[in-house]
Amino acid sequence: MSAAPTRATPVFDHLTRLTDGRGLFEHALHGEPRPEHGYCLDDVARALVVICHEHDPSPALRDLGRRYLEFTLAAVDADGSCHNRMNVDGSWTDEPAREDWWGRALWGLGVAAAQAPTHAMRARALLGFRRAARVRSPHPRAMAFAALGAGELLLNRTEEISAEQLLRDAVLAIGPNSDDPAWPWPQPRLTYGNGSIVEALLLAGALLPERVTLERALELLDFLLDIETHDGHLSVTPVGGRGPGDPMPGFDQQPIEVAALADACARAYDLTGDTRWRRGVAMAWAWFAGDNDSATPMFDTDTGGGYDGLMQHGPNLNQGAESTLALLSTAQHARHLDLLG
Repeated sequence: MSAAPTRATPVFDHLTRLTDGRGLFEHALHGEPRPEHGYCLDDVARALVVICHEHDPSPALRDLGRRYLEFTLAAVDADGSCHNRMNVDGSWTDEPAREDWWGRALWGLGVAAAQAPTHAMRARALLGFRRAARVRSPHPRAMAFAALGAGELLLNRTEEISAEQLLRDAVLAIGPNSDDPAWPWPQPRLTYGNGSIVEALLLAGALLPERVTLERALELLDFLLDIETHDGHLSVTPVGGRGPGDPMPGFDQQPIEVAALADACARAYDLTGDTRWRRGVAMAWAWFAGDNDSATPMFDTDTGGGYDGLMQHGPNLNQGAESTLALLSTAQHARHLDLLG
């Protein structure tokens, strides 16, 4: 297949189709939403980030943002833990916990508190952030996701103590780089959310500020971009993970991994001005457009629906929320850096 044409702006049609009055449906069968699978905070919080990162959102997108904020706030329990899954009838199907979705809730609320399109949304998001930030997760990736919200908030509210302390604790949770120069990653294998770990450290290094943390974050980003490049294009860590010496490419590559790498590269470029990181964002956008291990476009150019995974012989044609948001997020970075046609 040839690469998909680029678009001048992200297209939100499919995201709108996946959204009802209560939340964002997690799954789709090709382009058709699957309400029977319900909603999850993981995706709604990601959607809140995407809407808040949209410059001058339309009234329709503002309305989506308000729905996503309401869902995220409702998911935060009194003690700061979060529900994740809701049935289509509006009932939660799980107990509050401090897993990845807790971190993503803080990510969404931190971004909304700083960048939501209305003062009322920003004020409500800040209260929700402070409530969820009273607790901590034992999981490094959950803490990294939370740090992304804390960092965005600190960029706009430099004296927000709850965000500063959360960012410090996230650095401790992620842990030090490995002593192996060939594998500096803090864990023995790459799994998921790898770019988010790097971006959390970038924010911490810049905002706390801690020069050594910023330097180790840039070292990890250099390593990650190098190991996730194959034959001149991105070849991100597949669902099964990647360790030293694993053969490339690996398949069932998830669009969210490309988006997380784009986030980290965009952040590094903003902090350093090094054009290597701008090229990283360009490679992430090119991955969606078809410059990938299967030479296949990874989205519907008419609707903005993102395909759910890159397989050896082409895409998984289901267009769920996570993959659609990954596409939109990467397109926002590419647009901001003038990488779109």
